[in-house]
Amino acid sequence: MRPMIIGRIRALAVAGSLVASSSPATALAAGSAHEPDLAQILARSAAARGGLEAWRKVRTMVWTGHVERVDASAPRLPFMLQQKRPNLTRFEIAIDRATSVRVFDGRQGWKQRPGAGGKPELEPYGEPEVRAAREALVIDGPLLDAAAKGVEVTLDGVDEVDGRKAYRLAAKLPSGTVQRVWIDAETFLEVKHERPGRDAAGRPTTVAVYLRNYQRVDGLEVPFTIETGTPGGGALADRLMIERVAINVTLPARTFARAGLHTSRRGVTVDTRPEPASPRASATTSR
Repeated sequence: MRPMIIGRIRALAVAGSLVASSSPATALAAGSAHEPDLAQILARSAAARGGLEAWRKVRTMVWTGHVERVDASAPRLPFMLQQKRPNLTRFEIAIDRATSVRVFDGRQGWKQRPGAGGKPELEPYGEPEVRAAREALVIDGPLLDAAAKGVEVTLDGVDEVDGRKAYRLAAKLPSGTVQRVWIDAETFLEVKHERPGRDAAGRPTTVAVYLRNYQRVDGLEVPFTIETGTPGGGALADRLMIERVAINVTLPARTFARAGLHTSRRGVTVDTRPEPASPRASATTSR
């Protein structure tokens, strides 16, 4: 497994469990006669994505598709991302006729990749990877139900993303980490995310994720193209091309367990039985 590919795939996996070019920020007077205030932006964004109550009912989500690499000579790489609230993830990708797997069970994570002679190598997540996985608000991101997640959101300004006006919001997570989210001023869909990350050498950097090609799935708006790139809108890296989204399928605990890594399969077929509603979910959706 080539190290650079591993690093780029790791960035895509994190982006997926969570997201042009951006011009310098301009001032925004929140609540002015010409601009919506923060509460209006959040409400219109939730409505554009399918509605807060509908998203609250989503307990699991599975994406299947392929990764398109910047190197046009490289083949498409099939992947499957399984997500379960609040932050459980499993990402599988086929590279060089083998499968690489990354799982996080809510407390710790592991990564498995083919080693010498084809025997799988298993490593635990490093501290930065654990922190990033814990902060990944999977399925719907930091803005939907922000108060319930302990996320503080502020209106930070106005930029352009892909030549279109977008509101820039700052989302401060309970850990203190600040992520930024851009909301298109016309569609009110999320079009860009930025979060702290690390490059292939382990140095701190900012990861920019661009969300495109929204499609409706069971009444929810989901981006089917997710690209990583530089904050200033430079050359983009690999992109996730989602082909199928499954909502509220059964994902047993072993899906995200270390013991389940060695039995991972290349296929993208998952158990399609509905995920049983948790007591918390039932209480939330009945409000």
